[in-house]
Amino acid sequence: MISRYAIFMPFDELGMPRPVTIQAGAVVGPFAVVHGGARIGEQARIEEHAVVGKPELGYAVGKLRPGTGADTVIGPGVTVRSGAVVYAEVEIGVNSLIGHHTLLRTAVQVGADTQLGHHLTVERETRIGRDVRCSPGSHITSSTVLADKVFLGAGVRTINDKTLTWRDPSREPVLMAPRFEAGAKVGSGCVVMAGVTVGEKALVGAGSLVTRNIPAGALAFGHPARVHGEAS
Repeated sequence: MISRYAIFMPFDELGMPRPVTIQAGAVVGPFAVVHGGARIGEQARIEEHAVVGKPELGYAVGKLRPGTGADTVIGPGVTVRSGAVVYAEVEIGVNSLIGHHTLLRTAVQVGADTQLGHHLTVERETRIGRDVRCSPGSHITSSTVLADKVFLGAGVRTINDKTLTWRDPSREPVLMAPRFEAGAKVGSGCVVMAGVTVGEKALVGAGSLVTRNIPAGALAFGHPARVHGEAS
């Protein structure tokens, strides 16, 4: 089912033609914008005013991006809620859900059966596993890894920049993304600093500032976060 008001953009910003593929049972809602290179799987839903496959154009992370299109894979059974923006080269696994007004930047990968809440920002080349839950209003910085079954509460902030270098031709930014191992849980309002690993099945209490690695299975909280026992 394709709305008569859906918009298809079969060329990237360089004028290169890229086909759009829509499989059986998929739904594309009114005023959704689907760019060339998008592959929409069976029974997937692209709701009204969502954007899929948008080529990235402009300055970012030390270089200019020319608007080159790429394959964008929306897996079978995926739902992209109204107002979400999915950039080119993103891959979303089977039966996952992308919430209202959530932004997935270039080359993000999302595993199967994952739920990304509304008003999330997921930056470039982030890897999100299977059965992950991200609550609304969080920022996932570029190249972050969220392994299978990770849970992030609302309003979590992740940081990958140790030097705050911006448009300085004499310096390269030092970027070290955080990592969340399988089954880790991070409470609402936490800030996770650059290069930190939250270990497998660790639990971080709400409102914590995580400045150092949290061991697997540990219970940590505080400002800065310290280990206070084992997660139950």
